[in-house]
Amino acid sequence: MISKLLVQLKKHKFTTGIALLLVASIGYWSFGNLLSDEDVVSYAVAQVQKGMLIKSISGTGQVLASDQADIKPKVPGELTELYIAHDHEVKAGQLLAIIDTRAAQRAVNETEISLESAKIDLEELLSPPDALSLLQAQNAFAQAEHDLRIAKRNYESDDEDIERTLAKAYEDGYSDVSTLFFKLPDYMEDLKDVLGTKEYEQKHITSYRIILGENPPLVQQFINDYYYHANNSYQTTLRYFEGVFRDNSHEEIYKLINDALKTTQAISRALESARHIYDAITTRGYHQYFTSASVDRMKQNLESDLFSIYPLIASLQNALDTIDDIVENTPDKILDAELALRSAEEKVTARKLALEELEAGEDSLTIRTQQNVVAQKEASLINAKSELADHYIYASLDGVIAQISPNIRKGDNVSSGSVLAILITKQQIAEITLNEIDIVQIKAGQKVTLTFDAIPDLTLTGRVTEVSVLGSASQGIVTYAIKIGFDTQYELLKTAMTVTASIVTEAKPDALLVPNSAIKSQGGISYVEMVVGSDLSLVASADFSRITLKNSTRQQQVEIGLSNDEYTEIVRGLQEGDVIVTRTFQPSTGQTQQSSSLRFPGMGGGGRGGFSGTRLH
Repeated sequence: MISKLLVQLKKHKFTTGIALLLVASIGYWSFGNLLSDEDVVSYAVAQVQKGMLIKSISGTGQVLASDQADIKPKVPGELTELYIAHDHEVKAGQLLAIIDTRAAQRAVNETEISLESAKIDLEELLSPPDALSLLQAQNAFAQAEHDLRIAKRNYESDDEDIERTLAKAYEDGYSDVSTLFFKLPDYMEDLKDVLGTKEYEQKHITSYRIILGENPPLVQQFINDYYYHANNSYQTTLRYFEGVFRDNSHEEIYKLINDALKTTQAISRALESARHIYDAITTRGYHQYFTSASVDRMKQNLESDLFSIYPLIASLQNALDTIDDIVENTPDKILDAELALRSAEEKVTARKLALEELEAGEDSLTIRTQQNVVAQKEASLINAKSELADHYIYASLDGVIAQISPNIRKGDNVSSGSVLAILITKQQIAEITLNEIDIVQIKAGQKVTLTFDAIPDLTLTGRVTEVSVLGSASQGIVTYAIKIGFDTQYELLKTAMTVTASIVTEAKPDALLVPNSAIKSQGGISYVEMVVGSDLSLVASADFSRITLKNSTRQQQVEIGLSNDEYTEIVRGLQEGDVIVTRTFQPSTGQTQQSSSLRFPGMGGGGRGGFSGTRLH
């Protein structure tokens, strides 16, 4: 048929385009019908729901018509109360004895206080900041900013003050040197006068030697002080002074001040040496010598020179000390200012962060951490109350006290598991066995659901009345006997009937639950695959058992809690109503996923893409 169609197309070329479209349509429809739903990936999905999660342990055994129950303490301690007597009839739940509760009660009280404190801390985290706290935080931030502005001003001011003080010290030092060189020439002239006259430089020295004796030490000391120290230093410093100006570098000015000080000190020593000569001459008769008139005059000049030169020395020394002090202490002052500025900046940052945190409230991690603390305290309180309850011994069944252990009296110390008395009962009970792994989770008083092979429609409830502390080993397997009292009696039950008991070990109400098949793991991280986007509206009207999705699923990391054979609790990561994948159906074996469209040269169009990969959220 198709070949005939092609022949007709050759004869009628103008109909070619329409015919090709017809062929494409036929091919697409035929090929599409070859593919079934089994050729694409499909999913079973479920909604996240809240409910009661019950974890139980099951075992089988037989019904007992009548039996005895041992009355045993669960904890050791002093027997503070004893309410049993031989042949007394007791009811299930009747208090029979009390073990010293003081330590256990104290533990409960301390745990309650600790829990209350944790709850108060959580309430503070969850509650918005009060007006006073917010105002205090705002004021603290404003004060920190004010302190920072002052620290910046102080830092800049200290730096400017140091530069200004140092510049003034150099300026003052240079001024002192300038003033000094107006007076030093006079001192040097007076020293020359001590030596001699313009006509004869050593004239006075000769007279001194005549009066004081040949080569007197005072004269020699003066000559050394003048020629080798004062005069040489003066000439050198004078030449250096002539080349240094006020705007020269600080190093050059400092050298000038230091050299001027040394020169002045050398001149003062020469003046003092000269005065010593005159002091020695005046103790002897010198008026007969022609130098007597000049001695009196020069001594007076020396006295005046020494009186005026000492303040100059002190001024120069003070200028150097001031400069040294500024230079030496400047790093410390700058460092102190920098530290004060940095401290003020850090305080502003801290106060700003505190204000922002107060305004924003606590972060979710801190809140979750405190919520976990509260949960831990609640669990500790439950354990403490459970341990306190173990100090009270109750009758597990209705019956009669048949036997009391000898020598048991109020005030005795008893051990856990020791038999205080034996209770005989006619109440229907069941005895089952559990292995050594399951037995550690079983305690007296736990609720039990009972079913019977002989009466399939019958379900009764009961409680664990006794847990054996002695195991029985057979072929390497250790088992323990559990006795269960029935809440109601059923007359059709017979002795030795087979019973299956489900003992509730944990129950968590209002838990967020998902089927176990939805939980996956990768690298130690648990996750589920979530239905997202437009597929959510598709799921709302489809069968949850098997649907085909248009979009890729998204992996969502979750934190899991309690689980049983069917469901797992989600602690974090999902919300009630979220749609998750519980099972994935891959395409049928042997079939290849192909594009479901035909393509012609020059015509657009692409096949439907395969299932894309997912990413961990």
